[in-house]
Amino acid sequence: MPLLISQHYCAFPLNGNELCIWNTKNPSNQPLHLVGHHQSITAVTFGNRFNPLLVCSASCDYVIVWNLMECGEKILEGLIPRGDVIGTLLGMVLYLRFSPNDHIVAACAGNKILMLNAKFETILKELEGHVGPVTAVEFCTWQTNIIISVSEDRSFKVWDHCTGLLLYNSAVLTAYPLLSLFIDEEKKQFVTGSADGQLWIFSLIKEHYYRCVTQFDLRKKQEIFFSKKVKLAQHTQTEESQLSCTNELKKEDRVESTFPILRIEHCDLPVNLKEEHKSFNNVNTRCLWIGSSTGFFVINLDNFELECVVCFKDFSNLSIKVAGSCAIMNKAVKHKVFCLLTSMFGNQIAVLEINLLALMISQQCHDMRETLSVIASSCLLSTSPLYVTAFKTKSTKSASQKKTGMKNTIKDQPLVFHNKVISSGYASAPQGTMFSPKTNIKTKDERSSRSKNHFKCKDYPLESLLPIKLSRQISIAHKPTAVCCLQYSGNGHQLACGLADHSLLVFNSSVTEVPTVFQGHDGAVSSVGWSHDRKWLVSASEDRTLRIWSVRTTESTVFLDKDMLCKPVRVTQFYYMDAFILLSSGSEFHLLEYYIGTHKDDIKRYKQKNRAKLVKKFSMTSAVEITSLSGINDFYSYIVLTTGSNRALEVFDLNVGCSAAVIPDIHSRSAHQICQNKGSAFVAQQFGNYNLFLTTAIGDAIKLWDLRTLRCERRFEGHLNRCHPCGIAMSPCGRYIACGSEDKYAYIYEMGSSTFSEKLGGHTETVINVAFNPSRPQLATATLDGKLQLFLP
Repeated sequence: MPLLISQHYCAFPLNGNELCIWNTKNPSNQPLHLVGHHQSITAVTFGNRFNPLLVCSASCDYVIVWNLMECGEKILEGLIPRGDVIGTLLGMVLYLRFSPNDHIVAACAGNKILMLNAKFETILKELEGHVGPVTAVEFCTWQTNIIISVSEDRSFKVWDHCTGLLLYNSAVLTAYPLLSLFIDEEKKQFVTGSADGQLWIFSLIKEHYYRCVTQFDLRKKQEIFFSKKVKLAQHTQTEESQLSCTNELKKEDRVESTFPILRIEHCDLPVNLKEEHKSFNNVNTRCLWIGSSTGFFVINLDNFELECVVCFKDFSNLSIKVAGSCAIMNKAVKHKVFCLLTSMFGNQIAVLEINLLALMISQQCHDMRETLSVIASSCLLSTSPLYVTAFKTKSTKSASQKKTGMKNTIKDQPLVFHNKVISSGYASAPQGTMFSPKTNIKTKDERSSRSKNHFKCKDYPLESLLPIKLSRQISIAHKPTAVCCLQYSGNGHQLACGLADHSLLVFNSSVTEVPTVFQGHDGAVSSVGWSHDRKWLVSASEDRTLRIWSVRTTESTVFLDKDMLCKPVRVTQFYYMDAFILLSSGSEFHLLEYYIGTHKDDIKRYKQKNRAKLVKKFSMTSAVEITSLSGINDFYSYIVLTTGSNRALEVFDLNVGCSAAVIPDIHSRSAHQICQNKGSAFVAQQFGNYNLFLTTAIGDAIKLWDLRTLRCERRFEGHLNRCHPCGIAMSPCGRYIACGSEDKYAYIYEMGSSTFSEKLGGHTETVINVAFNPSRPQLATATLDGKLQLFLP
């Protein structure tokens, strides 16, 4: 039975061939009865304009357009209202839709789409091409000559209805008929749903050529939705809340196996929720109503997650438990929406009123008791593990005591005594090969003049083109070896690459010179990080060691050897403006305080002056192993993010010294990388944007999160990562995301879009790491076979 509902009216058949119009603003008024069909009404639609508001109904005998204002006036005059017949004996019409200006009606009759004049009985065009009954058709509002249709033949087609040309014919999408269709004007996408509960979203941007943005199963989304509620209840709520969430999950287990997508409509969020759901670029979140046989679902078009669920079985006074058709009001009135239902097993019609604001608040899947922020908003507590720098204080104090003691107690020394034997040559033996001096070190003047010539500190050009042109490609090793990690220095002058052959290379940003080689690890270099002052590199290896390297001299110090850690270090980095080192090993991450002795003394130069001290260990909740770790070093921040093998993301506040929040099941598998929006010294962003971060996992999409709401704000799909942990990076301006892929491409996404903007080719193997230059539009990519590529605008 066809149903229709707008902001002020509901339309549905009565007694088969009579059209009933009910005013939702004045429910007590008598409905308007429109008589003109002799056979059962099979389709109905409202016009897009309110003055006058038109409604079109169809049966096997007629297609009639009614002017509701004129019909109301006729009834007040005691006359019988009549409509304009625009089609006769067209067959079984399953779907009707007005054009944006209400001048044309598209009627889906069998395998054809008939374009009818909305005022006169004239067939403007017949569109043929589907091999099954056409179930839905929609007009493209920004290109009024374009329409899209779906059919029981399981495909969609794009037409130019003015010329009658077929512009695009899709492949078969599924084994079940496509039943519903919706076009999102703002995102320039369309959504279609099938009889087995599958939803597809396709891009209508011209350059994308109807690319599939995403595809998902509504039943699985519902299972994940209730599973998250149960897990969050275990962390943050009472036993009573846990029991109610568990009961909701059990209810869904008893629902039948099919979720036919009967209707898709725009969901108008209440004003209160719009503020809470505002995304990072101040654009309100777009949501859709999905009507199925078992309930209504509100799905977020940015992250493709469910916001709330309405199950018909939860309403004890609702006579309809399984719907055959449904209609949803696309605009809320005082936070309320009306829904029409018909029973699958009878002729019952029910009207359901839903308070959308109360529903979404009651089903909120995020703990909003405390707002977290990457940028420190309070003073450092005296109890914080970041507060005491006892190691450095002690070292400084002891050093000063030694100096004052030496000044006060001057002893007689032999005439030939020297504190620093640098150039005297007194009693010096010939140097062996092991201690041969380095002759390739450039002087300070040479380095400074060269830096001035090649690198000038300029602002990052925000209006520049994307770096999509391949400018250079090199092999960084004599034989194929994977590039395990890739990172630019803070000024963008140097690029560090950690290799699977145990070495660490540092290139200049243009990769035009022989790299500096750092050797000392006995396993693959799994992580590398630059210090804020760009003088030091910290690296971790599969050999369970952690080293800090002097960028100028390539000397290294083993701060942690393999006997101190039982498991390899996955991630390491400098933290809190170079005051600490973070590292993850097994189920814990360590906060280390360190001291690097830079004072030169040739007599004691082989004595170990560098020291490290464990400040505190932190463990994730119920995680077997920490898979990724991230903290910002470019400014003072108390927040450290971790992901674990339990597929959860946990936020640690090191000012308090404990876990602050847990987000369960952020991906279908454990995330292998966290990428925070760290910005750059060459570009300024809004403070709130630094709370954004990315996560990615094998076999899943990239997700953008906001620390303030602990919500997934965006989901980016299109690249291929089924086997290898492909890396991700965020541009310094915070507008773009780059990622690797197994199809030998690197992908670039815009923050405001869920589908990729550019595919960068020229690679010979899987792209496993990417990095943006913080000072200029430049993208570096690295492949599994040891190729390094540079892309420029």
